[in-house]
Amino acid sequence: MALVDDQQLVRSGFGMLINSQPDLAVVVEAGNGIEALAGLAAVAADVVLMDVRMPGMDGIETTRRLMERIKGAPAGSWLSELKIVVLTTFDLDEYALSAIQAGASGFLLKDAPPEELLGAIRTVFAGDAVIAPSTTRRLLDHVAPMLSAPSPASDANAAAVASLTAREHEVFVLIANGLSNPEIAAQLFVSEATVKTHVGHILAKLNARDRVQVVVLAYETGIVSPG
Repeated sequence: MALVDDQQLVRSGFGMLINSQPDLAVVVEAGNGIEALAGLAAVAADVVLMDVRMPGMDGIETTRRLMERIKGAPAGSWLSELKIVVLTTFDLDEYALSAIQAGASGFLLKDAPPEELLGAIRTVFAGDAVIAPSTTRRLLDHVAPMLSAPSPASDANAAAVASLTAREHEVFVLIANGLSNPEIAAQLFVSEATVKTHVGHILAKLNARDRVQVVVLAYETGIVSPG
């Protein structure tokens, strides 16, 4: 994985934590976005931990540029599967929203417990998105009016949601309300493997890269309301 932060001490601390895990290793370190883009052009990684505030090029712009590369990468390549988790010390809505709009699969605060950080890396690698729990609902409630404004894109999203089967729609609503696959399985009395199948179909039909995009789309289409 890649670690991008302008503070050497922060990189060292996160690096030691990550490298202490048998299934994780830091293969790229960078002090700003420009270095990160150069490093990830030469070395393959699965997940990027990206600081938001950095000199030269910040984490939001770096995420946007990486997403351009990702979208243009051949299917099945490591780059096409690269995921980004944005880290910040600022528990502010605009940073979380900017990160998600730029294409990040996760948003966490730097003061998150080590086990939460490691869990987030593994969750994003496995294909699920993660947002800091303290910001999730507030963020989406805050931007709900903007997300639900009429537009050609919202019409297309509504049509995509209408294409879901009844069971897929059930799973879609539960994802949008923040339930994990095991929680969805327990609520619907089905196996976790069945839930994963439904989630895969939902992502494909909605043209969503991950669960963050599914949740945002639920707000856009009025499936989930603020409050």
